[in-house]
Amino acid sequence: QVQLQESGGGSVQPGGSLRLSCVASGNTYSSYYMGWFRQSPGKEREGVAAMYSGGRTRYADSVKGRFTISQDNAKNMVYLQMNSLKPEDTAMYYCAAGVRGVVGPPLTKAMYDYWGLGTQVTVSS
Repeated sequence: QVQLQESGGGSVQPGGSLRLSCVASGNTYSSYYMGWFRQSPGKEREGVAAMYSGGRTRYADSVKGRFTISQDNAKNMVYLQMNSLKPEDTAMYYCAAGVRGVVGPPLTKAMYDYWGLGTQVTVSS
């Protein structure tokens, strides 16, 4: 069992930045990869960024070059630095953890086993 809790969401103007944080607790040693997902009303939850335990990362094309996922393993923390935010980035952002030991960090929600409750990010003028 892994517990996840996100923080750092808020409202920002286009072009602004936010850093999301996620703290993990519980059976964290079994987590092989971490990911950030987002979901807007009426849409499916989509993968934004993911990081494998070995440090390999993957990003959705829509955020590549603007978002950066990182982690502090000693603190059981994972971060999502979001720069150059756009209105289309508006969504509920979720932290997720997977324990399946897959090759590479997946951006597919079905590959994740634990989820935080989300933090809202709103980008508007």
